[in-house]
Amino acid sequence: MLQSAIFHRMSEQYCYPLDNDNLIINIKTGYDIDEVWIIYGDPYDAGIMGGSERWSGKREEIYFKKRLKDHIWWTTTLQPEYKRCKYYFELHSGDETMYFFEDGFYTEEEMNQEGKTLSYFIMPWMNPADVCRTPAWVNDTVWYQIFPERFCNGDHSLDPAGVLPWQTGEVGFHDYYGGDIKGIRDRLPYLKSLGITGIYLNPIFEAHSNHKYNTRDYKKVDPHFGTNEDLRKLVDEAHALGIRVMLDAVFNHTGSDHPMWQDILEKGEKSEYADWYMINKWPVDKDEDTRDGRYYSFAFAKYMPKLNTSNPKVQDYLLDIIRFWIETFDIDGLRFDVGNEVSHSFLKAVRYQTSHIKDDFYLLGEIWHDSISWLHGDEYDSVMNYPLSTAIADFWVYKNRGRETFEYDINRCFTMYFAQVNDVLFNLLDSHDTNRLIDKTGGNIDVFYQQLAALFTMPGSPCIYYGTEVAMEGSYDPDCRRCMPWDEIDSGKKDTEISEIKQLINLRKTMESCKSRNFHFPNDIPKDRVISYIKIGENESIQVYLNCEETDVEIDINDFSEVLYSRKWDGRVLQSNGILILKK
Repeated sequence: MLQSAIFHRMSEQYCYPLDNDNLIINIKTGYDIDEVWIIYGDPYDAGIMGGSERWSGKREEIYFKKRLKDHIWWTTTLQPEYKRCKYYFELHSGDETMYFFEDGFYTEEEMNQEGKTLSYFIMPWMNPADVCRTPAWVNDTVWYQIFPERFCNGDHSLDPAGVLPWQTGEVGFHDYYGGDIKGIRDRLPYLKSLGITGIYLNPIFEAHSNHKYNTRDYKKVDPHFGTNEDLRKLVDEAHALGIRVMLDAVFNHTGSDHPMWQDILEKGEKSEYADWYMINKWPVDKDEDTRDGRYYSFAFAKYMPKLNTSNPKVQDYLLDIIRFWIETFDIDGLRFDVGNEVSHSFLKAVRYQTSHIKDDFYLLGEIWHDSISWLHGDEYDSVMNYPLSTAIADFWVYKNRGRETFEYDINRCFTMYFAQVNDVLFNLLDSHDTNRLIDKTGGNIDVFYQQLAALFTMPGSPCIYYGTEVAMEGSYDPDCRRCMPWDEIDSGKKDTEISEIKQLINLRKTMESCKSRNFHFPNDIPKDRVISYIKIGENESIQVYLNCEETDVEIDINDFSEVLYSRKWDGRVLQSNGILILKK
């Protein structure tokens, strides 16, 4: 038995309450393990711990498992009657049996050695106040990300100086095209017609840039976008159409023209805001980036000085801004820019405050890596699921890989966190920080839709970056921030692409199994690069086939009741780069 491959601990995603009654327990093993059993019960079943009692629990086999690259992930759900649970594992590998406790592995003889005190795993108390709870509406949401300066110019009187004519080609770092809130309001019926139920807006508050990530005034909508009243109208009109609104919270740093930083530049160490930022050496005002360490900033950008979000005064200042945004604009969520660099203590305060203002408020962190430290239920609800973006894209990047690698990578993404967090993960394939999806797929429109089909059938909450619904082109920043091609959309030139995305969105919204966290990979087609997975819902199940082979494949659909969505399918043969989604 490969004991070094076996891991469990009573914390994080290995043991946690799903809700007030259900306890999820996961254990990771090597592929040599044939069976896993759990022996569990109440810690006090045999009396008060520490005495001469001999505890014994109920023995159950763990059946559900997922394959990872080098491990198997076994999972079970228990319902401890008294909200406490004491447990250990029985592991079988061939003829060998071992018992796994908190302090290691034992044979049956060693486990029963006279005088041995066993170190069980113990979930001491499933306190309802400690259960990670995520807003239920997010799992039902189809998001649409808008970069305001490039979405739609609805009021030319707000145009900044030097504004350029609206065009659909490449754009520069410092270009302005006049997108504004009025333009977004004007296009709400378009978003409604797509089936969008959530809008994520990149920053909209006053800043001297086209991206607005260098905030000057957190309580004033940028004058080139409109007014605070315009923003409230946008939210109200979106809500009337059943569309939620999430704003971008840029609290890791301010702009260098923020009044507090300007006070520091004027007064130096005597400024009352000197400890509101992360300043290490004086003076700070130099005409160079911040690699010399005089102060910390976003990346090494001197015009984005980093706030000290551990400072109670800074926390109070930012919490006041959040309260102002919720009460003034009635927003539904916040996406935290550079969400892994603001302090944990601040995020806990944010969680406490927002939950008491709106109990289903959504807190999303921009974190590109494993984020379990932020997802225990007292900080973020979710993170931007860039690991899923990579997992999906990699299968087409590495054309020599077999379908099992897709299975391993997808399973990894959904064994990193609690199940209730998986339900609200913000799933995306492109954004303002990446090249666009059609660029990632090398211009292959069939692969483009294969990846979108995967996105819309994954657990979590899918997001479309503005323009992706019409396969908008664009390389890396700033080219991924091109102007929306409204002339082509309004003239009907993009009707085919829009029809495709509407079908996928409708599938997502009407099939409960699309949103389900329950899935597995039957690998029922004997071809190395034909992806096949089943999504299991309470009302129905669906099966997804993505043919990534260079040749066509035959698929027998006699056991299915309906073809829900397809591309390059003739009723018997799924062509190369084709998609087939069936209802069971």
